[in-house]
Amino acid sequence: MTTTRIPLGASLLALGAGAVWSLGGITAKVADGADAFQYLLWRSVGVIVVIEVLSFLQHKPAPTITAYRSGWLMIVANVMLFIASFGFVYAVKTTSPANAAFLGSTVPIFGALLAWVILREKLNWVTIVAIVVAFVGLIVTVMGDLGSGTMVGNLAALSSAIGFAGYSVCVRSDRTRDWSPVLGGYGVMMVAVCGAVTIAKGNPLVPPTGDLLLALLHGGVIIVLGTFMFNHASKQVPAAVMTLFAQTEMVLVPIWSITLLGERPKTTVLIGGCIIFAAILGKAIYDARSANQAPVTAPTLV
Repeated sequence: MTTTRIPLGASLLALGAGAVWSLGGITAKVADGADAFQYLLWRSVGVIVVIEVLSFLQHKPAPTITAYRSGWLMIVANVMLFIASFGFVYAVKTTSPANAAFLGSTVPIFGALLAWVILREKLNWVTIVAIVVAFVGLIVTVMGDLGSGTMVGNLAALSSAIGFAGYSVCVRSDRTRDWSPVLGGYGVMMVAVCGAVTIAKGNPLVPPTGDLLLALLHGGVIIVLGTFMFNHASKQVPAAVMTLFAQTEMVLVPIWSITLLGERPKTTVLIGGCIIFAAILGKAIYDARSANQAPVTAPTLV
């Protein structure tokens, strides 16, 4: 077994992907004239339009159609990513970006648990300790919000983490498949559901212009660009290391909310968030060190 060096450019690209994605939490919070359903509707429109145009220019099959013609596992992946995306944006809209980021960062923990239950993957002692510590952090994080009216947002953030974890299990169950069409698949689902809910609530489908542009920017630029950077980096960076690098998104979201939006998270949120990050980063560093002992592979990730 030999240590394989990861190219600096690929590492920076992976870190940059998380940084780009983190800006989405800010655009969602700033677009306060649109509720979560209106925002998600137009964010998804931005995603669909851009990826369909890119696929057309590259002479590839339409990803939105492919997402629903590639078997039941792809459809499950669509649903899981739908839950993940809806949960995170709804959390940002109804609670603080810091809460959404800290609770959403538990994806690797829920991913390990689901992989243990569904894929029968073994849990080593590092993962077990990380799970226990992370759940302590979860309890501390939400304790300060009991009775504050933001628990729905916290639950949405946790559902986001579970959704992403479920999606990751789908990917790990068939690493040879191209999962990129899911980006369009869950987008169509989001447009249909959020459009129906918006009409049922009696709200206009089109929010104020500024909020509409922010939603389109989030979907068509932030999500697509971040995903492109992440996918390109994954060709040279092991999956375990990518998990570590991807945490830059959840680290930066609270920083942006404090520096750009002037928000001040509660003490319990900060303490709980630090405990969660300690668990996640400890496990990620351990996994990354193990991954560096093997040749670099190119997993198919979205």
